[in-house]
Amino acid sequence: MGNAKLQSIHVHPVKAFRGLAPREAVVEPWGLAGDRRWVLIDDGGKVVTQRQQPHLAQAAAGLVPGGVVLSAPGAEPLTVTVPEPGDTVTLDIFGDKVEGVLADRSAHDWASAYLGVPVRLVHMDDPATRRPVDPEFALPGETVSFADGFPLLLTTASSLDSLNSLIAEGPHAAEGPLPMNRFRPNVVVSGTEPWAEDDWSRVAIGEVTFRVAKMCGRCVVTTTDQDTAVRGKEPLHTLGRHRRFAGSLAFGQNLVPLSGGTIRVGDEVRILE
Repeated sequence: MGNAKLQSIHVHPVKAFRGLAPREAVVEPWGLAGDRRWVLIDDGGKVVTQRQQPHLAQAAAGLVPGGVVLSAPGAEPLTVTVPEPGDTVTLDIFGDKVEGVLADRSAHDWASAYLGVPVRLVHMDDPATRRPVDPEFALPGETVSFADGFPLLLTTASSLDSLNSLIAEGPHAAEGPLPMNRFRPNVVVSGTEPWAEDDWSRVAIGEVTFRVAKMCGRCVVTTTDQDTAVRGKEPLHTLGRHRRFAGSLAFGQNLVPLSGGTIRVGDEVRILE
């Protein structure tokens, strides 16, 4: 295990939009700096992701000082500034009721025009207090951004290779091999045995330590081509045959930071327990 390295880092400023791949990232208690602090909601306040709107895969959000720049096919780029502290709206993210601050109306109009349905863009103003991690898997005081459930998602290159080998043997082999962006991780580790991450409980990436909270159960988003927004059968078909645990189709591990610091591509990854 001495040759495990951090292969890549991925930050998604707006949930469900295309991610960035910086060479380094600051680790905050609730996730990587800038990751999933913005989200779209529908008229009823429910979070909108690629589950409902696969074309969000083709929208991008870049980080700029004080905000984000939104871009998408057929749309003029729009710079959105972090809203001033003020009145909050309640949104529903997978059953969690969370407070956030609405962005400027121009952001709502931009996203609504792109998707063809009315949506609003919301910013998480105070990730230290707004949304606790699922108490079944959390330690007291742990919080998370607008990520699906945990501060970071880790995947390994060897497990993707193994999964792609299994897909190649199955009835939907033509869909493979799949790229890692189907799984929308924050950190990708190389130099491990396939599925070794199933047994990890505490890891260090460079100077930062993390606890492994639980396996990541996968949804229909993984079947969405992140370049074309077209859906297929994989990887869920193959995960269902080979990676079913307690009713979930698992790929990757959810992490919670135990310390702060900066992680960098090429950092050593150490398995602590």
